[in-house]
Amino acid sequence: MKKILIASLVLFCSYTSLAQNMVEFKVVTIIESIVPGGLGRSRIIETGTELNVDDYAADRTDGKKSNMDSDRKDIKVDEFNEALLLNFYSLTGINFQNIASNDALITSKINNLTKLGWELAFVASGVESDAGTSKGLGGGQSDGDGIFITRLFFKRIISTESSDN
Repeated sequence: MKKILIASLVLFCSYTSLAQNMVEFKVVTIIESIVPGGLGRSRIIETGTELNVDDYAADRTDGKKSNMDSDRKDIKVDEFNEALLLNFYSLTGINFQNIASNDALITSKINNLTKLGWELAFVASGVESDAGTSKGLGGGQSDGDGIFITRLFFKRIISTESSDN
């Protein structure tokens, strides 16, 4: 009896180790304007189109020449979902009510995707803000523009398959 139990356990463990989880990923981009006076455009962007990176990639043979056949206009997608967000600044400066409102909308987006089986896997963010002065802008002129960008990377298991298929 003990041998049958051990054999069954070994067989079960070997079968489960052969199972593979198929995972798909989704990226949601959040852009919040850092533009004085509330003149910027802030959005949550989610694509509705899938692209294959291999269709737009090329191998370099000598470090300089590329066999790239694609044009940048070929990459642009027409189907995407955008949700309005408020800008960080109003005419009076930083608007904390706008930031709280954006947090509520971003939380809603995350909660909606979680209900659909997506799991937040990773977050990356960055800022391009007014760096003060720039020689390229007339020698000392302030650019006055900026964005805060956050990318939310989601994943979900779409199927479990045996590797003997």
